[in-house]
Parts: sequence; C-alpha cells; structure tokens
Amino acid sequence: MNFSKYLPSIHLHPVLYIFIVISFLTGTFLELFIIFFLVLFHEMGHYAVARNLKWRIGNIVLWVFGGVMDTEEHGNKPIKEEALVTLAGPFQHLVIYFLCFLAESFYLVPVSVVELVLYYNTVLLLFNLLPIWPLDGGKLLLLILSAYIPYKKSYQFTILFSMVTTVCVLLIQLLFFPFTLSSFFIWLFLFGENRSDWKQRSYVFMRFLLKRYEGESSINGVIPINVASDSTFLELFSRFRREKKHPVYIIYPGNERKSVDETDCLQSYFYERTYDTSVGEAFLYK
Repeated sequence: MNFSKYLPSIHLHPVLYIFIVISFLTGTFLELFIIFFLVLFHEMGHYAVARNLKWRIGNIVLWVFGGVMDTEEHGNKPIKEEALVTLAGPFQHLVIYFLCFLAESFYLVPVSVVELVLYYNTVLLLFNLLPIWPLDGGKLLLLILSAYIPYKKSYQFTILFSMVTTVCVLLIQLLFFPFTLSSFFIWLFLFGENRSDWKQRSYVFMRFLLKRYEGESSINGVIPINVASDSTFLELFSRFRREKKHPVYIIYPGNERKSVDETDCLQSYFYERTYDTSVGEAFLYK
C-alpha cells in the first residue's frame, strides 16, 4: 500500500538549521530532538483534522517551537471549522501528557527523559497559544476578530498586534533578562514572519475576495452594506465579513438608492475589471 498519498510533504525552515548548530555547540541535541518530535506531532494534529475535512493542503514547514501547514483554505472556510483545525495542534500536547503518564507508570522511558518531554511539551503548548501570528493563539485571535469585524481589518490588526508584541518582548528580554541566543532568534523570527505577511496583506485580501467570487465561501447570515456612489470597489470590499452575505445598497446624490448583489460587485471588479470605476458608475445604467 502506498502511504505517501496520506502523508504531507515536510520541509525544514532554514532557521531550524541554526538551532541544530547551536544544539551541537551547547550539547543540547537531545532537547532539540524532543522539541522537533513535539512540533511534528503538533503539526500532524492540524494535518489529520484538515485532511479529514477535505482541505487542500500543500506542505508542512517545521521550525523550532512551531510549524506552518500550507493551505489555501484559510479565510473562507466556516470559522468553527478553522477553529477545529487550529485547536487540533494544542490538543496533541494533551495526548503527549497521557503518553508520558503511561511511559512513567510502566518504566518505558528513563524518568529524566520523561521530565524533559513534560517540560518542553508544556513550554510548546503555552508558547503556541500566545496571541501572536502565525502561532495557534494568533490564528484564534484572527478567527474571533473576523467573526465580528470585516476580514481585512481583522487580518491587519492581528499582524500589527503581533509585530508590536514581538518587539515589546524582544525589548523586555534585552533590558531586563539575561540574553539568550535561542530566545532572541525565536522572537526575531516571529517578527520577520509577521513583517513578511504584512507585505503580503493585499494578496491575502485578494485571495479572500476571489474565493468569495468563486462561491467557495461559507455563508450563515446576511448583513446589508450602504455605500456611497463615489466609493471604490476596494472600499466596499474592505467591509466584507466572513460567513456573511452582503446585499449592497448604493446611495446616489439626492438619497436615491439602488440595490445590487455582492456577487455582481465582485463580478464587475474581477470579470469586467472596473478597477478605476466607482461603485455608483459601474451600476448606474444596469
């Protein structure tokens, strides 16, 4: 039987190689191996649930204290479904606690190793629940925000909040705690990831709109949007929320209103390419 089709493609992030060198220089290779195993087990939790939900999955990239499952599904699947996939990673750490209990009870593994696994398992669990993108806590923060405010605003807030938080942590570490190279690299890496995602925020938003235009978004409610006739389509789209259908009411001078469907707006923008046309002009004679 070919099992390769059931397993993800796994890659190592370049930053992980830095930590491998550090572990050899500091004699902490066992600790790094335990962390690597825990991170892989964590990511396989995400993968198993996402695959069961028939998500389209690319590969898994592992780095120290975390990893990223590459998928195009974020932003358009039901919020509860995304939350389930996100929480599947932290759930794996509860499984590790149970396995450690069995290993210690039946003397399957030396106590010193079990203690190391328990320590790093707890550190990884708490670390991944921090509200910093792209950690699981950051993904949950985005899901909560996007349930109540427009997707574009919630995504941008999550990235900005994450960058500010990582900078604050770095400053606190440098000013008030002994310098630790590993910790410094981790927080610097997180800042770099968020800075990169901030540069790609327009692409992420366009992907969200395209999936919506193609009918791949989940809908469970209706929220009308009133928009001035001289507004651009991107100004209108920036008010779109996840899982909400938006009847659009264009307000012309003289308080005249015209009702259009959000699908017509998306089609006008992507198919008719009305990039430089206002919403009111696009639908004036339709």
